[in-house]
Amino acid sequence: MVDLIIREANTKDKIHILKFCKHTFSWGDYIEQVWDFWLSEGHLFICENQSPIGICHAFYSKDQIWIEGIRINPNFRRQKIASKLVKHAESIGKEKNILFSYMLIDTQNTNSLSMATSLNYDIFQTWNFYSLEPKINQNYIVNFEKSLDCKSYQHYVKSWRWIPLDDKEVSLLSQQNKIISSSVDENTSFAIITDSEHFDKTMIVTLFSVHNDTATQILSFLQNYALDKNYERIQILTIDKLPTFDTLEHKISFHLMKKFLH
Repeated sequence: MVDLIIREANTKDKIHILKFCKHTFSWGDYIEQVWDFWLSEGHLFICENQSPIGICHAFYSKDQIWIEGIRINPNFRRQKIASKLVKHAESIGKEKNILFSYMLIDTQNTNSLSMATSLNYDIFQTWNFYSLEPKINQNYIVNFEKSLDCKSYQHYVKSWRWIPLDDKEVSLLSQQNKIISSSVDENTSFAIITDSEHFDKTMIVTLFSVHNDTATQILSFLQNYALDKNYERIQILTIDKLPTFDTLEHKISFHLMKKFLH
């Protein structure tokens, strides 16, 4: 067997990779939409056996690695290629003195979960993905927040990456009026609104819900806000189970996998 080589991707690799990234999910795949963005960011890794047979992208920020987009040619599966790609991404993280590595895996994807477990990743949290349709809905009372407790809320979702929250990040988000809250009695739910960097007219919301009534207030605001701002899609990521709500649909659940690198 030819030795496997892991290297940085280049523009010529795209046509090879997309050949086996068309039917990854029941609805297709998103690699074609994000390829150019990831390529320009760097750390888009190719596993090569005469031609490209696997990819993985790593995003290094602050004290963590975000590992995403692992795809292996079906003809070369069960050869630990995904593990080799992840280990390569981790080795660069260790050189940068990064402490943690994260990846997101569908709770039903037993093969990927097994791979992550074999590399000493643990289930850190389980998140739910909901869709919500923009529409006129003025039945809400929300506030724009200037602060957020980063010890209680450690990450927010930006283009499907779980980004660490710190005081600097919170300050930037609050300046843009991207943090909202709703309170009933002593119960306060928060949401952080971002734009998708890869898909047009798509809002991505991280929702920290502690109470059905406050969650409903925020969902109503999001519907109206999205319509007003000309979004076509609202994607909501939350650890919590959300209440029944008009046009709200639970899509899938994910395990947020975490590994200590040192």
